[in-house]
Amino acid sequence: MVLLTNRSESRAAGWVRRYLRPDDPVARALTWATMSSSLSRGVFFSVSVLFFTRVAGFTATTVGFGLTVAGAVAVVAALGAGYLARRFGARRVLLATTAGQGLALVAYLVVRTPTAFVLVACAAVGQQAMQRTALTTMIAESFVGPDRVEVRARLRAITNAFIGVGTALAAIALAIDTKSAYLLAMLVTGALLLVSALPLRRVKGTAEPGVADGPRMAERRRSPLRDRTYLIVTGLYALIAMQFSLLTVGVPLWVAGSTRVPTVTVAALLALNTAIVSLLQIWAARGARDLHSAGRAVAGAGALLALACGLYAAAAHGAVAAAVTVLTLATVAHSLAEILSEAGSWTLAFELADPANAGAYQGVSQTGAALGSMLAPLVVTATAIEHGLAGWAVLGVLFLVAGSSTMALVHRQVRRVAA
Repeated sequence: MVLLTNRSESRAAGWVRRYLRPDDPVARALTWATMSSSLSRGVFFSVSVLFFTRVAGFTATTVGFGLTVAGAVAVVAALGAGYLARRFGARRVLLATTAGQGLALVAYLVVRTPTAFVLVACAAVGQQAMQRTALTTMIAESFVGPDRVEVRARLRAITNAFIGVGTALAAIALAIDTKSAYLLAMLVTGALLLVSALPLRRVKGTAEPGVADGPRMAERRRSPLRDRTYLIVTGLYALIAMQFSLLTVGVPLWVAGSTRVPTVTVAALLALNTAIVSLLQIWAARGARDLHSAGRAVAGAGALLALACGLYAAAAHGAVAAAVTVLTLATVAHSLAEILSEAGSWTLAFELADPANAGAYQGVSQTGAALGSMLAPLVVTATAIEHGLAGWAVLGVLFLVAGSSTMALVHRQVRRVAA
């Protein structure tokens, strides 16, 4: 019994060291920063809408409009952050935008006019998009080969796990349901983001801009805006990235409006998705280590998303127990598609990029993700929610075509380079 206990403690200690305290100083700093920022996101996702409407006094229309405008700003900000990372260094951009977003979240506490809300939302969402670009650029410059994708996968697993913890913490404010509780919760979101910037201060920049490049290196840089293959892959990923809003916007609306399933089921489905992503993202990343396997992963994700769309549509028919089972199967397929598409897209974003211009390339890649996030609510509601089975079929075909086209394009690129 003592031996089994010691082995269990050894495994737990090994897990903590490997995932929460990695030996590499850059990976360690990014891990601790991700833990704190993910806690912030979990709290924010849970209480922000209620704070905006009940405490700040904004209408749902104002909130929706402000976040839509902010989403459009995020598309431009993600692209611009890549060029800022090349000029000033990815770490500096990540540090500045993390602290800046923390201040923007705190600013939500004092805005009381629609104009001020839109401006703060643009600052918060825009800087979040810039963080993602700076983060991927920092990983691209700090690690090589499959290590880059594995680090990215570990950070994503940590992100999902700590968003879950943040959501649980937010339940306290939701249970108290007072103005003071919501104010404190929103203050905590900003404070946690400011705390997440602290580990980044202790890490040296991985690439000092403007020192070693010289004019000859600048001439050899490829521009992502002239890289047709990279732009097409980014555009296809923007379509697949709509899956995130499919789960957080489309499924809740579908369950509430078109099925007989209790709406509380949505929380269980989201928890299932979080668990699958947290447990299996690293496994998926290890299966997408080169361009060929990354293309297959994205194609597989497209097929699984098409299957999930069919299952979501089927949940509108039959008894409650059968519908819950079908929704569970759909969420499993959707979650597996999520981890495969992310693993494949990370490898493609890193391996198809010009190493001498990592910031600009990762900026373009993150622009695709931001564009997908901006368009997704409109596309999902205009198809599946408005037209039912026919709309789900359109979404399924869209995902299937995007995934298979990505694989075909990547395989053609590999053959062209080899020739």
